[in-house]
Amino acid sequence: MSAPDELIIEPRSGRPADACVFILHGLGADGHDFEPLVPALGLPDDLDVRFILPHAPRLPVTINGGMTMPAWYDILEASLDRRVDEAQLKASAERIQGLMHEQIAQGVPAERIIVAGFSQGGAVAYQAALTFPERLGGLLAMSTYLATVDSLEPAAANRDLPIEIHHGNADPVVPEALGQAARDRLEALSYPVRYRQYPMPHAVCPQQVADIGPWIAARLGR
Repeated sequence: MSAPDELIIEPRSGRPADACVFILHGLGADGHDFEPLVPALGLPDDLDVRFILPHAPRLPVTINGGMTMPAWYDILEASLDRRVDEAQLKASAERIQGLMHEQIAQGVPAERIIVAGFSQGGAVAYQAALTFPERLGGLLAMSTYLATVDSLEPAAANRDLPIEIHHGNADPVVPEALGQAARDRLEALSYPVRYRQYPMPHAVCPQQVADIGPWIAARLGR
């Protein structure tokens, strides 16, 4: 059974879910942050997708003066290199992988699971999806960075996982250079990556939402 640390939105059809999309929020937010996105995606009525929006634990965050807030991991420096607590990040990724295994045990095929994340949540999504031992349906990285680039050990099952990267060209929080660096690194590792740039700051914009819905539908459609 899932813990109350996850916001779960069942298919609006009322039928049992046969696919699942995880969406991981950013620093200082919670799972409810992306709750309005789900109906805005305009997914087909015959797509029975369960959305799981986990809540991050509350942690002291160094770059915010040690203030305790919802965070997937501590950020040690706000420099372009983005020094983070990798042990905490990987622990968060393992938690998400545990939830993914739960969905598989409930009958959702691994290849019908998509992992998405925004900002901090995107860094966890990268780690969780790329190291998952079973073939997944896709990875969506929004306004984020590949924090574990030097320690990443990709799973063979997902070495050709379709990856969608979205980034704003006026992002003052996670500079677009970090999104582009992730793209370049993943392409060097032969992942199929599509990079989309949007005229926005550190946010999600309507044009982006209009792109996410069809991408999910294409990945999970029968």
